[in-house]
Amino acid sequence: MEFSRQLYAISEALDRAELAALKFLSLEHVPVRKQEAIEEPKAFFQVLLEKGMIEAGDLAFLRELLYRINRMDLLAAQLGSSREEMERELQIPGRARVSQFRYLLFQLSENITKEEMKCFKFLLGKELPKCKLSPETTMLDVFIEMEKKGILGEDNLTVLKTLCEKIDKSLLKKIEEYELNLFGEEEMLVTEGQRSSTEVTEACPRLLASSVARDSPGSCDQSSQLEAYKMTSRPRGVCLILNNHNFAKARKAVPELKKMNDRNGTDVDAAALSKVFGTLHFIIKEYKDLTAEEIRKIVNIYRCQDHNDKDCFVCCVLSHGKKGVIYGVDGQEVRIQELTTSFTGQNCHSLAGKPKVFFVQACQGDARQKGVTIETDSGEQDSSLEADARFQLECIPSEADFLLGMATLQDYVSYRSSSQGSWYIQSLCQHLENSCPRGEDILTILTAVNQEVSRKIDKQNAAKQMPQPSFTLRKKLIFPVN
Repeated sequence: MEFSRQLYAISEALDRAELAALKFLSLEHVPVRKQEAIEEPKAFFQVLLEKGMIEAGDLAFLRELLYRINRMDLLAAQLGSSREEMERELQIPGRARVSQFRYLLFQLSENITKEEMKCFKFLLGKELPKCKLSPETTMLDVFIEMEKKGILGEDNLTVLKTLCEKIDKSLLKKIEEYELNLFGEEEMLVTEGQRSSTEVTEACPRLLASSVARDSPGSCDQSSQLEAYKMTSRPRGVCLILNNHNFAKARKAVPELKKMNDRNGTDVDAAALSKVFGTLHFIIKEYKDLTAEEIRKIVNIYRCQDHNDKDCFVCCVLSHGKKGVIYGVDGQEVRIQELTTSFTGQNCHSLAGKPKVFFVQACQGDARQKGVTIETDSGEQDSSLEADARFQLECIPSEADFLLGMATLQDYVSYRSSSQGSWYIQSLCQHLENSCPRGEDILTILTAVNQEVSRKIDKQNAAKQMPQPSFTLRKKLIFPVN
């Protein structure tokens, strides 16, 4: 009922022009033919519901639409969001559902006066006779007709730029800024060189066949231009280590976990992580033998902390587990996704745009082989394998700036020595210690870890291990020592 009331209240507050704007901004998701019968906001919301664009518990697209048309009052009163929150959220790559091209056209329409719109209609008279004849036609209608005729598109802005150059150069500047952000400066140089000085009514047919090359001579070597995350703060950030060793509570409280063994060797891993991330100027915060609820409380404490003066956040999880979850020492479960999504830009604003790094050493599968000196994190005593990290894509948020390092591929086992620690964590720490002073980025380091661990072999069982990183990083992540 609350969801329906929200939609009803929003629909009652929107006027006809705002509905037209919402429909235009949604064209990538709801085609023109589907929109033609929509004459009121309620019908528009119904179509979005049918398309799965909005639903109870997920109003991200509706929030974005209200933000785009500047209805901050509805955004705050009905959806509990603000301009600042939306600006942060929409900076996350992949979060925006309204295309940059569509939003550019909407912004242009908002800045075009009635007199300028008459000029647009006149100059497009030969191409779009309907626009010239109908006084009721809005600028959004003009753009839609231009798209239908094939003289306007995300990759075809030449005609629009020529029009804006003749009518209002400030509009042209907006388009050039859009192109600069989208394609880069070299692309803009190509576009500038193709600007025509011919009359628009003569140029349109010729420009229909023109093609602006999107590849510039210097664009092929993008890796050398890849930006790195800022990593200059002292300290760099927090390195949170959740280290579970003693599972006596689980053995006592949960009958099916009565054979769950203690994680001997985990303190060796925790010490190695503390040493290397301390050297990399992180504040080390280690917590031992946490119940599931204590894990959630600790994570929430650091989620709520102010990280504004920090450049990064690292979380290392050492525990038992099963598919998609880790265990508290009481045998209760915590989803890995619950840990990672706690630090998205929406849930932890002070870490928005900053790298969030998670390393998980916890059983995620059921594969087991017998052994003596190497133990399992799956719970069985006297086992030689820990089926660490049956990797699930949902464990890492879709938001940008995350790195999730798992000890092994899906369905495969990983190893932990009771005296020397785990293959994965020990290799990770060694390579961080050796490679960070040379300025190597984290993905290069993790590739080296993959190589080293994959070469190891459990001779007793003829078994091997292959780690797997997954990431939504947008820049190089480098941990400078000095």
